[in-house]
Amino acid sequence: MKIKEVADMLKISQRAIRFYEAKGLIAPSKQADNQYRRFDEEDIWRLQTIIALRESGMPVSEIRTALLDIEAQGNSQLRYLLELQRSVMFTKWVEMQQIIETTDQMIDTLKNDHTLPLDDIYILAEGSRRLREQRTWKDKWGYDRLAGVHDQLVQEDTRKYGDYDEALRLVVKWVSPILGDRGLDIGTGTGNLAGRLIHEGAVMAGVDQSNEMLKKCQRKFPEMETKLGNFLALPYLDGKFDFIVSSFALHHLTSGQMLLSIQEMRRVLKPHGRICIADLMIDGEGSTAHEGDEDSLLLPKLIDLLEDSGCITKHLKVNRLLHVVLAVPIR
Repeated sequence: MKIKEVADMLKISQRAIRFYEAKGLIAPSKQADNQYRRFDEEDIWRLQTIIALRESGMPVSEIRTALLDIEAQGNSQLRYLLELQRSVMFTKWVEMQQIIETTDQMIDTLKNDHTLPLDDIYILAEGSRRLREQRTWKDKWGYDRLAGVHDQLVQEDTRKYGDYDEALRLVVKWVSPILGDRGLDIGTGTGNLAGRLIHEGAVMAGVDQSNEMLKKCQRKFPEMETKLGNFLALPYLDGKFDFIVSSFALHHLTSGQMLLSIQEMRRVLKPHGRICIADLMIDGEGSTAHEGDEDSLLLPKLIDLLEDSGCITKHLKVNRLLHVVLAVPIR
């Protein structure tokens, strides 16, 4: 095909095609006599992929590497890249909401006080900046590497996963899904909790920051929807789920991130839905924790945050560290 035919078919300009060629993203053959470009099926596939990645927000500088990875690993890598871009976009969307809220506060202050002192501007801007920083998520735990042995670990590592099956059983009991209920499992890992809820008739989606965990989850539960993401920027629009669950994941958050995670859960939860969390928590009875320690989720603080957000709660101590918490919004 000639360049004009390709441009018309893909609904892009000839100039854009030449730009991608100049950047080394495509290399169509050229006729020997007149140097006209000729595009074969592979060239068109590459252009379609480039367009998809550009539409998802990926910079041109990263697309060349992405194309090489896709050629080496197939469509699974393309799906991962698109999901990664979606996760980034949701993070930016959540951050934009925070910027709008900060701006609204400034407008309200001006409306009510007819002035906006410099100190107030600084406090609002600094608060917004801290929230953006707290949304930064890094895999410090190597869960991509652990995906292959995760199911074995939860059965053998009694220090971290003691009473694992009992905790998951309690979550399912407390959530009590009815047929067709839509649920979200945050930090789903290989889908062990979500799988039990599917068995009860729920339609489950799972979010995790580890692509390898999600791959294994998909192999175990192909009917389940999975997306890259985390507690701080859930890749769903508002009010999508009847219930939200999480197991052995929330304790990875810092104290400052905990409130953000609850706000995100409330955002994607339907009115009067339910939230159920099973995790390692310090209840203040014979245990100590350091503020900000990601491995020491403070049960009283979690309860306070949930209740301050408009939920009624109940909780049960499974063992010395393991607790299950149920929260139901009443406002």
